[in-house]
Amino acid sequence: MRNISQLKETVTTWRELERRVADLIVMIDLSLEEEDRSLEEEISRETNVVTRELEELEFRLQLGGEYDRRGAMLAVHAGAGGTESQDWAQMLLRMYMRWGEQHGYRAEVMEFSAGEEAGIKSALVEIDGDYACGYLKGERGVHRLVRISPFDASHSRHTSFALVEVMPIVEGDVDVTISPDDLRVDTFRASGAGGQHVNKTDSAVRITHLATGIVVTCQNERSQFRNKETALRILRSRLLEAELAARAKEQAELKGEHVAAEWGNQIRSYVLHPYKLVKDHRTGYETSNTAAVLDGDLDGLLKAYLASTVKG
Repeated sequence: MRNISQLKETVTTWRELERRVADLIVMIDLSLEEEDRSLEEEISRETNVVTRELEELEFRLQLGGEYDRRGAMLAVHAGAGGTESQDWAQMLLRMYMRWGEQHGYRAEVMEFSAGEEAGIKSALVEIDGDYACGYLKGERGVHRLVRISPFDASHSRHTSFALVEVMPIVEGDVDVTISPDDLRVDTFRASGAGGQHVNKTDSAVRITHLATGIVVTCQNERSQFRNKETALRILRSRLLEAELAARAKEQAELKGEHVAAEWGNQIRSYVLHPYKLVKDHRTGYETSNTAAVLDGDLDGLLKAYLASTVKG
């Protein structure tokens, strides 16, 4: 029913645009026949609006992957480098949270591991809304930061790395089978903020998928049942992503292409010193407005990547 509803919405949107274009053509013909220039301003305004909407709809056609329309589970992991990389991982987490907020998506941190001095070791955020996964799928890979370290008394330049993973949110209509025999479920007392109930009961849940070794931990909810439910949802997303990655690797090998390891294969560099530049190494897209990018203005980078995949 959800798929039917989405298809109806898509058809209705295109039909409405078709109707508006037809009305616009009638207005133009009428203006030319009667040599009436009073409609020029209205025609120009409506033409600009229709053009912008058509460009956005054409861009949406690039998001035609099997899971592109779903929300996304986005994970950020600090690379080697201790505090520097952990701080960079937290900057990336904030960047994606801000991007989600700016687009009206619901962004919620599902897993969080704090850094030893600052930043984070890893975090998992759910960004829920139409096409979130399609927009963010190109963010998978290693992100590199070059800056003057705020943690170095000598103010030397440091390079930090963080790994980003993107997985579709899995719902009941996706065939991901999890056998109870493949699961080991451990409960423990939650740590950090959450109140006396959270900290005094074994409400936190850790699920290990024995067949793959994937481990998911959840301690955000007050009850053990809710934490287990959330952890299973995250596990389903991770298992689906692993399956999709295996398929992509198999297809690449059949084509005879070299499949490089993700870690160490940077997709984008963020340079804050000695100059300011964000550059995507896959598309060549770059911008000097690093502050805007780190505050969530990612659309130029995201659209450039998606456009490059269509051309490819």
